[in-house]
Amino acid sequence: MQVLNNAKLRRFALNWLVGVAALVLALAGCSSAPVSTTGPAQQPKNIIIMFADGAAPVQWDFGRYSSSVLRRQPFATTDVVFREGAVGLLSTNPHGPYVTDSAAAASAMSIGAKVANGAVSITPDGKPGRTVMQAAKAAGKRIGLVTTATVYDATPAAFSINAKSRRDSQALVDLYLALEPDVLLGGGADYFLPAATPGGKRKDGKDIIAMFRAHGHQVARNSAELKGATGAKLIGLFADEDMDFELDRDPAQEPTTAEMAAAALKALSQQSPNGFVLLVENENTDTAGHANDAASLMRALWAFDDAVKVALEFQRRNPGTLVIVTGDHETGGFSPTYALKDLSSLSSGNRFYAGDDQLRMLERITMSFNMMREKLGKKPSGEVLDGLLVKNFPGFKLDPDLRELILKQQALDRNFTYVPQNVLGRMVARQTGYYWGTSGHTPEPVLVGAIGPGAELFLGYQDNTDFGKHLHRLITGK
Repeated sequence: MQVLNNAKLRRFALNWLVGVAALVLALAGCSSAPVSTTGPAQQPKNIIIMFADGAAPVQWDFGRYSSSVLRRQPFATTDVVFREGAVGLLSTNPHGPYVTDSAAAASAMSIGAKVANGAVSITPDGKPGRTVMQAAKAAGKRIGLVTTATVYDATPAAFSINAKSRRDSQALVDLYLALEPDVLLGGGADYFLPAATPGGKRKDGKDIIAMFRAHGHQVARNSAELKGATGAKLIGLFADEDMDFELDRDPAQEPTTAEMAAAALKALSQQSPNGFVLLVENENTDTAGHANDAASLMRALWAFDDAVKVALEFQRRNPGTLVIVTGDHETGGFSPTYALKDLSSLSSGNRFYAGDDQLRMLERITMSFNMMREKLGKKPSGEVLDGLLVKNFPGFKLDPDLRELILKQQALDRNFTYVPQNVLGRMVARQTGYYWGTSGHTPEPVLVGAIGPGAELFLGYQDNTDFGKHLHRLITGK
């Protein structure tokens, strides 16, 4: 082996150092003083966690692009939080398999430890981990939970309480009563009410809404009551189960994510010398992904971003506030792309690219796939199917192979388990280029953006358990 002379060695060392320095500067955003995530972090008074279930980088960019083209509005998540704040990536795998469910992902982000799919902040050895909201309450902070899902769904539950299974809804509601969050807004009135009342499912005859009221919570059951709420403690349940997609939502009954976020901030700001921790989740981004419903996803992202703007405005008036925007996993393998117009030719001349025109086709859709399923019933007829398509999907054509799958209630493949939603998703994809790879979750890393005191902790590529550890550190100062 030839030995390098001293001059060559010096040149080699110098070039190597220059290259390493350039890489470090690039990774640090060209800063000459890289941010430390191990030293003392500035402790925020308030923490607002904006959480879009099922959203990863491609969903965020779809929100940005569609908002710019169709609403002609900036998308605060990308244009403010990601651009001006600290940005990182989180791996999402649970204890055991590679692909997570929402309970395991949210649990890791809450207690800072891996759990098995289906568990709610309970580690594999059966021990409860301290949740973000439990830590916040112990630190003297007020706590709030907002979601478009049932309030006892995986994400809000994992950030708050501990249970072996996410499926034991009645027990989860009982644990909420014991924790007594200051604000609780979303769907899921069913397990707060006894089975003898309309929409109720509780088997023990208890009225948990009445118990919250007895503990000093103001109760809101529709948008007007939420708007009129003035107290420091608030519970609002606006649907028996999940709240509706934007395409289907009755604004008189169900408030927007932004309206719920604003009401939560109004309540939590009162009697709050030590600040608060608030989780605001839009679950419809995940539900739309499962259904492969690009039009509903688009509007869910807009609704979520409107709530982000509410959080940022609150932060502007209260500078000691940390705003975090993230998701728990990616749902649906969302992959806008270019595709063949038909199968008559493989030539590039027979290709189209997903763009503005295709986006406007999505905008003309007036019904979610989940509502289509409800309207079609368990035994869909061709006549009803055709009528719904003409009325709610103008400009779309249902190919014979897809029509047969819907009428026979058959799945596209083994990883597509929502019928007819996934079949309708393929119909839309063939004509717009908005394709999906699955009806389930994927292990794509999720983005986290943070702006405000302590934001630097979330920089770089980390595990989702690190997210939980950072939150506890910011809450407790340890």
